[in-house]
Amino acid sequence: MAGAASPIRPGFWDNLIPLRPSLSGPQLAGWQPGPAAMSGLGCELYTDQMIPVDTGVSLAADIYRPKTPGRYPAVISIAGYNKDLDTAGVPVGTNEIGNPPVFADRGYVHIVAARRGMGHSQGTSDVFLNDREIDDVVRVIAWAAEQPWCDGNVVTFGTSYYGMIQPLIAARRPPALRAFFSNEMCTDFFRHLVQFGGVPASYFAGLWLGSNFTDARFRLHVPPLLRALASQILNSPLKPHWERLVKKQMNKLLLGFIKNTPARREREWYVNWTVDGKTRALNNIPAGSSQQLGDIEIPYVVVQNLGYFNLHQFGCYDLFENASTPHDRRWMILGPAEYELPVYAWQLEALAFFDHVVRGANNGYAAQPAVRYWLEGTGRFASATSFPIPGSAPVRLHLASGGNDHAIHKLVAGDGPADGTNTWVAVPIGVPVPGGFDEVANQLLTYEMTVAETTEFSGPVSAHLKFSCNEIDSHVVARLGRVDKGGTYHLLSMGTISPARRRLDPARNTACEIVIDTQAPQPLTPGEPVNLSFSLTPAPTQLAPGEMLRFDVASRSDILRSDVSHGYVHFDLPVPPYFSRNTLHYGPETYLEVWKVGANGSLTPAETPPPA
Repeated sequence: MAGAASPIRPGFWDNLIPLRPSLSGPQLAGWQPGPAAMSGLGCELYTDQMIPVDTGVSLAADIYRPKTPGRYPAVISIAGYNKDLDTAGVPVGTNEIGNPPVFADRGYVHIVAARRGMGHSQGTSDVFLNDREIDDVVRVIAWAAEQPWCDGNVVTFGTSYYGMIQPLIAARRPPALRAFFSNEMCTDFFRHLVQFGGVPASYFAGLWLGSNFTDARFRLHVPPLLRALASQILNSPLKPHWERLVKKQMNKLLLGFIKNTPARREREWYVNWTVDGKTRALNNIPAGSSQQLGDIEIPYVVVQNLGYFNLHQFGCYDLFENASTPHDRRWMILGPAEYELPVYAWQLEALAFFDHVVRGANNGYAAQPAVRYWLEGTGRFASATSFPIPGSAPVRLHLASGGNDHAIHKLVAGDGPADGTNTWVAVPIGVPVPGGFDEVANQLLTYEMTVAETTEFSGPVSAHLKFSCNEIDSHVVARLGRVDKGGTYHLLSMGTISPARRRLDPARNTACEIVIDTQAPQPLTPGEPVNLSFSLTPAPTQLAPGEMLRFDVASRSDILRSDVSHGYVHFDLPVPPYFSRNTLHYGPETYLEVWKVGANGSLTPAETPPPA
């Protein structure tokens, strides 16, 4: 089905104004590659080339080729969206393919193809990331490898949707596919994407569909000349200035997207994800790559932005742990919290990786450690041979009361308290309460510990809480942060659970994620304690002597989250379901577990004065 080699010609008007390249955002994880295999080759755009994938169905692709004639490796990005804004530099959620002129200039043909039924592609769209879509991509790879301008080597690249699809493709083992570079991805679409912690991810789904899948976005057509003109402005040195203004307004913009009207088919999918698809069997989202990772054998790099909470987190660790790729041919990068649209990050890292794999370049990539991670508190990358980090060990920090519910409470290393309780109240999100409510009914419990020596916590983070409630369900959100000696708070990690959906699913666990089985709810009995265990996002950090680790527990993500101006992207969840009072019961079953890097898991807390 790949079809014969297709002659393509660049349009004069399409290339009258060159696309302006950009390398904004983090590009390299703590190293400097050797010389590029190729550079200075320029870029030509061949727009809307039709690639046959099925009888009567072709996908529309924009092909960015070096101006210098030759045979080059192909970089493929499969768009879940209309592709007409991909290279314009517009800060929308579809611009996650990197910047094609950057790849073309370095001797790669960048192919951006829209999925079936999207934009100018033929056929009928079905639910995202389905098996037929992967069939189409496999045929695009075969088609590209046969073209006279391709040397037969194909790789894939992209972020989010463009990242999630890559392990699914690699598991099929297309003969021409040599490697992939996936940024911010999920492997289990039910638990990572649409039913996060047993709660419908309605805010994210609403803004995602409203921003990308309206009838207007399906019909959108932006001539290449206009895209190039926009790139000259938006990718100019003025970008940092307009980007700061956009970030300040981003929360308003995101809420505005939710008010848009997606196409009818996408609205039907939204109803399934939030209302009817409470179990894997009833939800129409495909399973994802998690159970297929063992079929992946080619080299890859997976990157995780540590600024995401309830999207694009645990799939990175699942892939790194469970793919069958040899250990010396896979790499994982945990990057700093960074909110960026368009996503131009990691292009130089990817090019160095691709040069190493498909061109055999001796540029230093083979010597890069398997894991490089941004160590918050130090402003640098650290490295390790695997993750969790060899030589690290779990440390239990027990929760202990500091007095009444409004007090600052304690994290205690070693044996925890024998008993005691503290409580907080849950208020449904969006429900107004009288002024002064928090003075008489706290919605937050805070626990702190000051360290006496330089301490690194890098690895899995999990909360284990003995919990009761005066309702049949509530919601628990936990947040971990560092407080520096100047008193500034630095967000590190978050996690969440619906107590009525607390059953564990150990068969799906990974080294960094406690998986919750949300299939059959277990309503709470008011006043009767239950044990909750759930993961927070991994958050490598180093604390200096005198700095504090702070752990917060509440019931609403909007009370605890940061915002995109600080690099964090946290989508609110439509919980808690009821007004309720929640209780933590102290003792050996209530603790925070973090992994300490060092000779052993012991921890030396600083002397902390008793609470006032």
